[in-house]
Amino acid sequence: MNRSSEVIRKTKETDICIRLSLDGTGKSNIRTGIGFFDHMLEAFAKHGFFDLEVMVNGDLQVDDHHTIEDTGIVLGTAIREALGDKTGIRRYGSMILPMDETLVLCALDLSGRPWFCFDGSFCTERCGEMGTQMVREFFNSVSVNAGMNLHLRILEGQNDHHKIEALFKAFARALDEAVGIDPRIEGVLSTKGSI
Repeated sequence: MNRSSEVIRKTKETDICIRLSLDGTGKSNIRTGIGFFDHMLEAFAKHGFFDLEVMVNGDLQVDDHHTIEDTGIVLGTAIREALGDKTGIRRYGSMILPMDETLVLCALDLSGRPWFCFDGSFCTERCGEMGTQMVREFFNSVSVNAGMNLHLRILEGQNDHHKIEALFKAFARALDEAVGIDPRIEGVLSTKGSI
């Protein structure tokens, strides 16, 4: 099975290429120009067992907003395209993940109907060169462009680095579960016959 995709998106603000394999081993090659964001995407690939290549040339002389939001758009599109017709996938995934003092929840449905819910807050404006406001923007962009119902919640936590990293890892684990193939599923997991 080769569930992979390559998505290229160029605007006046960003030039992005993402290559994604849902059936990988966690290998990654990430270059966004934002060190902390690179670290988060590497964690996503590693903990979801996705092979991921992300190359971004963004207008970082402005700020980090366009680079991070547009990367979410392209990653969401890559997930949607790699899934194809979604035959045999489990569709749903969830994870409650601890990281030191932090505990986060991620639940998602690859329903084709985007919905995003985020419940959490941060104490600082930035982690490294990444604005903490951009965490919500990134996951919202992924949700909309993947056609994914995505709920993220920070249940406990004090350190913003831990909170953000736990969110990316929980998302990876939940997505890995949802894209997994279940041999009991004939076609797609829906009484409608399509998702």
